[in-house]
Amino acid sequence: MTSFYLSFRKDIMKILYENVNNLKVTKELFSFVNNELLKDTGITSEKFWSGFDKVVHELAPKNRELIKIREDIQKKIDDWHIKNKGNKINIDEYKNFLKKINYLKDEGPDFKIETKNVDDEIAKIAGPQLVVPIMNARYALNAANARWVSLYDSLYGTNIIESEEGGSERYDPNRGQEVIKYVREFFDKYIPINGTSWKNIAALKVVNKDLVIFKDDYEYKLKHPEKFIGHRGDANKPEAIILKNNNLHFEIIINPRAFSAAHDIAGISDVIAESAVSTICDNEDSVAAVDAEDKILCYRNWLGLMKGDLKIQFEKNGKNLERKLNPDRSYISKEGKGLKLHGRSLLLIRNVGHLMTNSSILLKDGSEVPEGIMDAFITSAAALHDLKKKKNSRSGSIYIVKPKMHGPDECKFTDLIFTNVEKVLELQSNTIKVGLMDEERRTSANLKECIRALSKRIVFQNTGFLDRTGDEMHTSMQAGPMIKKGDMKSSKWIQAYENNNVDLGLKCGFSGKAQIGKGMWAAPDEMKKMLEEKIQHLEAGANCAWVPSPTAASLHALHYHEINVFDVQKKLVSRTPSKLNDLLTIPIADRPNWSVDEINTEISNSAQTLLGYVVRWIDQGIGCSKVPDINNIGLMEDRATLRISSQHIANWLHHGITTEIQVKEIMKEMAKVVDKQNEDDQKYIKMSDDFENSIAFKAACDLIFKGKEQPSGYTEPLLHLNRLKKKANHN
Repeated sequence: MTSFYLSFRKDIMKILYENVNNLKVTKELFSFVNNELLKDTGITSEKFWSGFDKVVHELAPKNRELIKIREDIQKKIDDWHIKNKGNKINIDEYKNFLKKINYLKDEGPDFKIETKNVDDEIAKIAGPQLVVPIMNARYALNAANARWVSLYDSLYGTNIIESEEGGSERYDPNRGQEVIKYVREFFDKYIPINGTSWKNIAALKVVNKDLVIFKDDYEYKLKHPEKFIGHRGDANKPEAIILKNNNLHFEIIINPRAFSAAHDIAGISDVIAESAVSTICDNEDSVAAVDAEDKILCYRNWLGLMKGDLKIQFEKNGKNLERKLNPDRSYISKEGKGLKLHGRSLLLIRNVGHLMTNSSILLKDGSEVPEGIMDAFITSAAALHDLKKKKNSRSGSIYIVKPKMHGPDECKFTDLIFTNVEKVLELQSNTIKVGLMDEERRTSANLKECIRALSKRIVFQNTGFLDRTGDEMHTSMQAGPMIKKGDMKSSKWIQAYENNNVDLGLKCGFSGKAQIGKGMWAAPDEMKKMLEEKIQHLEAGANCAWVPSPTAASLHALHYHEINVFDVQKKLVSRTPSKLNDLLTIPIADRPNWSVDEINTEISNSAQTLLGYVVRWIDQGIGCSKVPDINNIGLMEDRATLRISSQHIANWLHHGITTEIQVKEIMKEMAKVVDKQNEDDQKYIKMSDDFENSIAFKAACDLIFKGKEQPSGYTEPLLHLNRLKKKANHN
């Protein structure tokens, strides 16, 4: 794979390299590292490159060996299913086989993670977690600043409040009153006033370290006075009141002159909710970064966040605006002391996994650098700036989320990478913390041992339905036709998977030390439905869950006021653990008798999703966006959606549920649908005008028709190849 991509780049793309020790580094990356990344870090370019050179040449062979092990194990699993075709799977025989081929590891004794110097946003504060493509500076700044979001604006601008003016630009005073009513009723439930309601209160003052609430010439206090922690402005006429519940804050903004306070007796103009407590800045599934140009853009944005000087100018509604990082929020405590609340979300950076290589750096044998190793060095070096200022991590840690690891040995390899980075960058051991993505079947089946391999630096683990289902289908491709995608969420394996992640996290001591996360709410326009359903993530024991926007973060934050997740975790510790047998139950359809219409509908849904995402990825380099589904509901999609959809169609093709001709015809029909959905995008290139020469259309087809042969069912190799072709055509 590496030599194929390298030869393609040599043939089509002119890449200029600098000779650096035993490396060839693109001139642009070499300049960025020397002149921007390392400036004022205390690490010289000579030390960085000599250390990187030594480490990468030691680790690259290990990296290749791990990928080879993946391939060998998959081949043995394929052969086992082919040999046992037609026979019902005996779970004990299947487990013995998986142990024999080293897929299943022996489970060691119980233990607790030993991670130290973890920020409260991860260890002690349960709340929403944003995921944002680091390639887009504006989005990254929005996410970092989404620690504090107007609850009034979030409610007014979404479908939670129903009114005739719901989609109008004209302000609807009745809708505004409904927003105020919603917030006051919420406060009555979770921050109640002793003896009265938040509705129609007349004034708020701070008297003798207490919050005093006035209504009808009477004075009232909070039922739980400790939930008032401070204010801004004069105590008799405060500008803001700061409340705290379940470790999350609200700011009640008091400004009688504001338009939004015109009909409010107490002069409350807004309520600001502490929202995105943490944010994953993503170098992986939500970006389309295929070469040095793209990678430098990602790295430069991350560097700006770590230095605190990232800013961007843009035009909106005819106005020139500048966006930069918000400062901390000052307030006066009950005791009269000046204190601050963190103004920004705690930022984690997601590196790429172990599979992909990148032409930004060539090794001494001419092969491309393992991209995950390059990411580890450069994103950690960028964080050196924050370790001095401690504006992101007050505890002096670097947070790296590592995706797509298969089993304990690959987790040990990640630990080895980070250990070497720490030595080169002169960091204390385990300064670099790791977030474990439980999204591969071999990791789920050996999760306890994966955690053990990272026990001194792990701060996060979560589940991901799309990638995990994609790997479920690819691993067992030869076992039989898979059930419909929509049926996966009620299947035996996924219930065991979701519970196992929480059970083992708690058993290994995550509560109060690390995050247990759940997946994304993908429909940013369906906030009412999100409020109804996403509370289930807290009930399942997750102390963070992914959201697609600052608005979604502010609304999902309400759930964490309703439920104290740490109390939930205490109860879950004693429940019966999920069973490995259930986790390994393959979701194949038993004698499927689907009609032609059912089959075509299922394939059409997957095909439309594939094409809607791929066409933007290939043609415009957009790695994450709101993509309309077949029913024109906008879904915030990243690359993981391709893995599940392509693997599902590939599986049905392999087992004769559908045919190549049938799928090709559906792909062409769905391409017309996607073209129509994007007709207002001036940069969009229609696929249906010329199927034969549309790189995007052919790439989407390849994901299906070559899906069975793709490593672990991943989409990156084909996407990167075709994006490079597209970029080469533009040069």
